Order: sequence, then structure tokens, then C-alpha cells
Amino acid sequence: MKTIKPVAVLDYYDGIQLFEGRDAIGGHYIAVLLGSVDKAERFLVTGAAPDRLRQFRVGDLDLGTLLLEAPGGEWFFIYADVPYGDPLTLIPQEGPLSEREDLLPDEGYTMDDAPIDDLARKRALESNNTVFEFSVEPPEAAHEHRVRADALGEILTQTQIVMKHAYRNALRELPKSKLPDIDSADGYLMDVVVPAAPGSFRVVLEMATSHDGYAPSEKPKPGELVRALELVDEVFQSAEYPEAAQEILLKHKGHLAKAYLKLLGILAERNTSFNYSWADPQIRESQYGGVSAPVAQKLYETLSKRFGVYVGRRVKRVIEGDFVRMNMESDSWGLRSRRGVRQGKIRDDGPSLQGLIAGKRYRFHCVDEIEIDAMGREKSTLYLERIERLNTGQSSQMTVF
Repeated sequence: MKTIKPVAVLDYYDGIQLFEGRDAIGGHYIAVLLGSVDKAERFLVTGAAPDRLRQFRVGDLDLGTLLLEAPGGEWFFIYADVPYGDPLTLIPQEGPLSEREDLLPDEGYTMDDAPIDDLARKRALESNNTVFEFSVEPPEAAHEHRVRADALGEILTQTQIVMKHAYRNALRELPKSKLPDIDSADGYLMDVVVPAAPGSFRVVLEMATSHDGYAPSEKPKPGELVRALELVDEVFQSAEYPEAAQEILLKHKGHLAKAYLKLLGILAERNTSFNYSWADPQIRESQYGGVSAPVAQKLYETLSKRFGVYVGRRVKRVIEGDFVRMNMESDSWGLRSRRGVRQGKIRDDGPSLQGLIAGKRYRFHCVDEIEIDAMGREKSTLYLERIERLNTGQSSQMTVF
């Protein structure tokens, strides 16, 4: 008979309530606890398309719909009486699942949490260090443990920026006499590992300086980074209480609130949730927080104008004209089109301006990034992505602005 193995616990309350499984050929399954039979736990199990399973995990799809969409209409029971992780036998059931309302969950039940396995606590105890763990669930993670490189870099960098400003805020609460003894690098979490199952992408960050080698009297209890993480928890409360989000963030006005809002904008654009936990060996339990993709989108749209942060709107542009100038120090350029000289910039990883000849005709493929300040005013910056050299007289069929 066919078996599956659990790969991620999605809901836990006095035992596993909901888990994701895989069969021998990589098929995806969802299992929902129905109750106990003798000494075994009975689960309702159906297959699940990876994309739909991901939508459920990030809160865009309810559990009942996911179960009723099972491929071929097949559904099963499992009687779990073995240790978690061991193979479980699928017992096929007859008749349409839609007619068994007694087995289906309440309408509207959604899920937007990361897999529950206290990784941060385990790692903190093993390394005797402060650990921050987070997971994201972008569309590309639905089929396997994968995330786009630019998405991971963008989210990871912005998470570090949130942490940096939280750390600086935490330091302000200390007496100035203690500040010279504190390494500012502790505000940046370093080592990155990827212990994750298909369906999400998880990252573990560890404090640059571990607790090893410090006498109890040498460092405040709790450490400054722990206090910074507590401030991060307070900021993420805006996701739990959207009606009070503005008041919560006003408490952390300045760089920390703006960094958090920019992270919300990235999550909204990437259509991914962000769930985290953190732990310290001197704290008994891990702390949890996060935001689902739909909530990130709503919060960002509501709060971005109030706090004046990058709105995340990018528009593709194509400019055609004569190359007129460049500044290698500022990585800026100018191109004379039919509508005048257009100016822009180059990112560190963008194309080089070396070799371009003044007066020659080029086609610049750009991204127009638009910011809105607190007054609602737009600021546009063109970033060059690709260059085409045109022959004299060659015209473009593309949109020119």
C-alpha cells in the first residue's frame, strides 16, 4: 500500500493537528487530525497540488477548498501510531469527500504560519548563542526548497536593516558608560544556513559574537541583541493589530519603522509571507512573529504614505537617443532623446558605461523606481539594465519617453 512521510508540521496544539507529507515519488499531501482511535491518531489525508498547497500555507486558500480539490477526488485515512517522521499507510476511502461534511473543517479555515519545529531554540542551545530564524514562502518554493536569488538577497538585506535599527534603539537604553565596551557588530546576525523542506525557504542568522568567553558580569542580562529582537517583536505586532498599526509604529518612528515598512513592501511585491522565531540560551522559550502576504500588502498600502517609504513600484522604460555624458564616480549617465536629455544611474551590478562614445546612438533598457514621500510627492529614478548600440538612422518600434 502507498505510504507518505510527514515533512512539515503546519499546526500544533496539544499534539499535531495538521501536517504536510510526501510520498515515495515526491507527491504532496495534506493531513488533518480527526481524533483518536484506540492508541492511534486518525487523520484525513488528500493529495494537493504544490501551488495550491503554497496558497494555503500563506493564507490565500482555505483548508476545505484545498481538501476538496484533491487530484482524482481521492481521499484517505491514516492511523498514526508510530514516531513522527516514520512512514504512514494511506487507507483509500470510497465516495466523494464533499458528501462527508462531518470530516471537513469549518468554512474559512486558513493557515499562514511557518512549519512549527523550534529550530531557533535548538540552534541557540547548541551554539550557546542568540539565533534569529525566518522563513518565506514565495511562489517558486511551492515545488521544492527554492527561492529566487534576488528575492532572498532583498529580503535578507532588509531584515538586517530592521535588526540594525532595532539594535541601535536598544543601545540607547543603556548608560553611556557601557557603550564603549559593546561591539557594534553584534547588531548584525551572520551565519546563514538553510534547513528547510520544500514549500518554504528558511534562513538562520546567528549573532556575530557568541556568549562563549564572557563572564556573567561582563554583559548585561539580557544582551543588547536580545533587547533588539524584543523591539522587532513589538514592531511586528502591527500585523496582529492592523487597526492600531499606526500607533504601534509611531512608538518606533524613525529608521526602525521605515525599515519595517520597506520590508512589508518587499514581501507584498514578492507575494510571500514572512514568519520568524528567535531564541537565546538564557531564555526559556522561543519567541515568534511574522506577517502573511495578504496582511503585508494591506498594511503597506495603508501605512506607506504616512511614514514616507519606498512604495516598491517599478516600471520598465526604454530610451533611445545620443549618449551625451557619464559620471563614473556617481554612476550616472545622460541620453538625449526626442524629449530632451534623460538622466539615470547604474547599480553596482549593472552594465558598465565604459566604451560608450559621446554622440553615438544607443537604446537604454531601464527600470524606473518610484518613491513617495510623506507628502505624497513622487520621486523617480532610472536604473540602467541593458545597453544596445544603434546604427545611424536605425529607429525603434518600442515606446520612447
